[in-house]
Amino acid sequence: MATQEEFESAVAKSKTLTERPSNDVLLKLYGLYKQASEGDVNTERPGGFDFKNIAKWDAWKNQQGKSQEQAREEYVQYVNELAS
Repeated sequence: MATQEEFESAVAKSKTLTERPSNDVLLKLYGLYKQASEGDVNTERPGGFDFKNIAKWDAWKNQQGKSQEQAREEYVQYVNELAS
């Protein structure tokens, strides 16, 4: 499993990727990050025409049930794949 230090390093690395990832990749990173740092989604789904925050909430909700340790590990692996 990835340590907290490895996770924080991957977060920093994700901000220095040479190419801007697609929206799907960014949403997956967001969902894994939120699951790793906060656990299962703990807010109401945004409503109305707030499409950006709805997409972010859905990405987090898709990670529900994963342990924070598992999400941290997947986040680190995913960032390393993107960086290579």
